[in-house]
Amino acid sequence: MKKQKNRYYAVWKGNQTGIFDSWEQCRKQVEGFAGAQYKGFQTLSEAKAALAENPWEHFRKSKEAETQQMASSFKGRPIRESICVDAACSGNPGVLEYRGVYTPTGEEIFHRGPFPEGTTNIGEFLAIVTGLAWLQQQKLDLPLYSDSRNGLLWVKQKRVNTKLEKSAKNAELFQVLDKALQWLHNNSWNNKLLKWETSAWGEIPADFGRK
Repeated sequence: MKKQKNRYYAVWKGNQTGIFDSWEQCRKQVEGFAGAQYKGFQTLSEAKAALAENPWEHFRKSKEAETQQMASSFKGRPIRESICVDAACSGNPGVLEYRGVYTPTGEEIFHRGPFPEGTTNIGEFLAIVTGLAWLQQQKLDLPLYSDSRNGLLWVKQKRVNTKLEKSAKNAELFQVLDKALQWLHNNSWNNKLLKWETSAWGEIPADFGRK
C-alpha cells in the first residue's frame, strides 16, 4: 500500500510556529532558521496533538521507524513456511519454560515447563533441540527460527556453556539438558537453523509476550 503524503506540518521552532497545511507554507517558516523544528503529519488532529508535545519524542519515533524500515529492507522477510522457538525465564536463574509455534499462524506445536530453576540461554537451547526433534518426528524439512545467538551457537557446537550449577531444585531440567545433548550427538538434520531478526521483523512469533 502506498504511503499517504503529509498534508499538515507542525512547526515547533521557526519564523512562525503552529500548523501549516502545505509544505510550501512550512518551508517559509523553517528555511534558513537555525535550529528549526518541524515534522509532517497526514491528519490535522495528529499535527495539533504533536504541536502540544515535546518535539524530540516525535523525532525519536521517526528515527526508530526509519531504522526498522532500513533493517527490514536489508534483512528481507522471514520464510513463511517455518517454525519458531523461544524461551521465557522469570529471573536469572528463575522459572523457565519454552515452546515452539508454526510461524504463519502462531499455533503452538510444543510447550515445555515450567522448570523451577533455569536460565534463558538453557531454555533457548532446549527449544531449538526440541524443535529439531519435532521436525524430524514429523518428517518436515521446514527451517527453524530462534532469536538467540547463544542458543544457535550451542546447538552448532553440540555443547552448552552455562554457569548454572546442578541442584536438587533443577535436577529435572538437567536431565532434559542431558537428553537434548544426547539427541544432538546421535542425530543429524537438514533443517536450516536461522536467526530471527527482531530489529527488522518484530518479536518472534513464539515470544511469550511478557516483556
